[in-house]
Amino acid sequence: MSPETQPASRERALLLAIEKPGEDWEISLRELEQLADTAGVEVVGVVTQRRAGPDPVHFVGKGKAREIRQIAGDAQAEVLLVDADLTPGQQRHLEEAAHIGVVDRTALILDIFAQRARSREGKVQVELAQLTYLLPRLTGRGTELSRLGGGIGTRGPGETKLEVDRRHIRQRIGLLKRQVQRIGRRRGIERRHRQAAGLPVAALVGYTNAGKSTLLNALAGAEVLVEDRLFATLDPTIRRVSLRGGREILITDTVGFIRNLPHQLVAAFRATLEEVAEADLLIHVVDAGHPEMQAQMEAAQRVLADLDCADKPTITAFNKWDQVRDRSHLWELMRREPRPVAVSALTGLGLSALLATIGDLLEQSLKEVSVMLPWEAQDLLAEAHARGKVLRTEPGREGVTLSARVPADLAGRLLHAAGKKPEPEAE
Repeated sequence: MSPETQPASRERALLLAIEKPGEDWEISLRELEQLADTAGVEVVGVVTQRRAGPDPVHFVGKGKAREIRQIAGDAQAEVLLVDADLTPGQQRHLEEAAHIGVVDRTALILDIFAQRARSREGKVQVELAQLTYLLPRLTGRGTELSRLGGGIGTRGPGETKLEVDRRHIRQRIGLLKRQVQRIGRRRGIERRHRQAAGLPVAALVGYTNAGKSTLLNALAGAEVLVEDRLFATLDPTIRRVSLRGGREILITDTVGFIRNLPHQLVAAFRATLEEVAEADLLIHVVDAGHPEMQAQMEAAQRVLADLDCADKPTITAFNKWDQVRDRSHLWELMRREPRPVAVSALTGLGLSALLATIGDLLEQSLKEVSVMLPWEAQDLLAEAHARGKVLRTEPGREGVTLSARVPADLAGRLLHAAGKKPEPEAE
């Protein structure tokens, strides 16, 4: 969309980045531009400065800060978006020198989350993240913050005014933390109910805008919001999907990852991200056609490591395969992945192979048992058919002799019903 066709209300912004030698600052800057577009901001210019690291006072040199003042005035920019996390002092001094409102990368991402949150749960988590970010930035600012009201970086805390004192914000943070804890407990109860139903869970994870929601729609016929924007969906969606042989699995869509995901968001959304930690397996969805695909994969893997999920059984789904013309560079990358699958959520390419790989991975985790089930425990026989692979059944006078490969929890219950003790796990 050209600037002429953009809505007049779109806020005008300059982007600011440091050209730090040895770092992929250009990739990060392009992503900042995408974030700005997602937030509804029109980028009217880019300012960079080559230096070894941020200036501790102004982030950039004081002379560059004054230069930004002139550039912003000429471009009629209303806000400066910085491709870094600023200290409260850097933000304040840069605003004073450049005479323009300053929003750093974390505040921009929080603003997007504030716009995207739809459920009560999502709004609570976003507000907690925003107030946690805001609290250390109130010192010495007072009512000065009110001049920034209504623009980028100020949305989301409901009716909470930015001028309230630190004590009230701390009280609000305490209340929100208790609400997030209740969310976590409720999600825990929901997970236990799903576990009692005996269905394994796969979590869709990956970089934002990689196509996770489109893939869930394709696999389960779900109606999850799909947009070609970052962080299109925040609230997890869970759907039941049938595998070959009649087995079923629950697949959950989760919030997308991004490089340098703000730690406030990771903390606030921990109750939601626990869906990833509690899943039986992960499906890492990768945008195979993205020019920064490998960097995005590494960023997603860092978030998974932060969640202690790096070693969880994982399938790598190289999505948007139909949009890739030159695939020569992908083959070597795919060979390094333990379970790669080429798919297109849009056309349906590779979906059956993905479901087969999910089934194979689940079967590898099954335990083989041979028991004689008494007639009064025949409900476990039906569960063995639903959750595992029945190898043989032979009815007898006192019950049914069963040989099957089933999940570990069901194996224990089968052995208990048969009056046997489970064998200890090998070291």
